[in-house]
Amino acid sequence: MNIVLFGSPGAGKGTQSALLVERLSMIQISTGDLFRAAIKNKTELGIEAQKFMDKGELVPDGIVIGMVDEVLAKLGKKFFILDGFPRTVAQAQALGKILAQRDMEIGKAVFLEVPKEELLDRLTGRRVCKSCGAVYHVRTKPPKSLGVCDFCGSEVIQRNDDKEDVIATRLKAYEENTFPLRAFYKSEKKYVEVDGNQEAEVVFSAVKNYLK
Repeated sequence: MNIVLFGSPGAGKGTQSALLVERLSMIQISTGDLFRAAIKNKTELGIEAQKFMDKGELVPDGIVIGMVDEVLAKLGKKFFILDGFPRTVAQAQALGKILAQRDMEIGKAVFLEVPKEELLDRLTGRRVCKSCGAVYHVRTKPPKSLGVCDFCGSEVIQRNDDKEDVIATRLKAYEENTFPLRAFYKSEKKYVEVDGNQEAEVVFSAVKNYLK
């Protein structure tokens, strides 16, 4: 089953996607990873995307949809998780058209619900490895050596879009643009909601049950 996994920034989409990939052999399509790879490689789309990400603004649909469609074209019939896309109803509609052209469809749209206070704590405390992308948290999961990645030894930093003023912009943009996705996927009879304010294994169990 192909799924959309969505929720506010910091809701745990990346964690759950990783578990689905590891345990159910699904393919993760993370727009965040697509953007970061494009930015690192200084592609035309990556340079454009960075301008918006650094300000905490949503990347325009044309850039996002183009990146996602390129990945879908290479998947064949493998089941996938869309993590971080679609963010708006317009993107969801565009996704539906792309999938129909490739004889694919979304089985479930899984929303991770997390209180705003918890989201702020998760995001402001998040740190990432500059090289391998490993994720840490200053309170709940710090690296063994301050500022040094446990896995590759590179520098661990706070991303520009995880700083407090940018986070406020991100959450506001999310509320204005992404919450309508609930109504859209409810009308498609594909919407399910999971309490994301629990241990990762508990959340995973709930998500997996919806995929049966």
